[in-house]
Amino acid sequence: MKLLSLFRRADYTSDITQFIDQLKVNNPALESEQRAGRALHWDQNLKAADQADFMDAKIAQQSYVYGTSSHPNAK
Repeated sequence: MKLLSLFRRADYTSDITQFIDQLKVNNPALESEQRAGRALHWDQNLKAADQADFMDAKIAQQSYVYGTSSHPNAK
């Protein structure tokens, strides 16, 4: 006698997953191109000078941000 799990769901693959899988089959170089693009734009070390400029440009937040605005339309 074969036991079936009560919680086992039928194998299901969404349309999006099927589309992506088919895209990868049609273009095997896709993942390596994506990794190269990520390395080009995101996987870079910050320069110390750029990071220091970024930190210097930060504006201190008020201790209570709601209702203490100095905006001209604030009442």
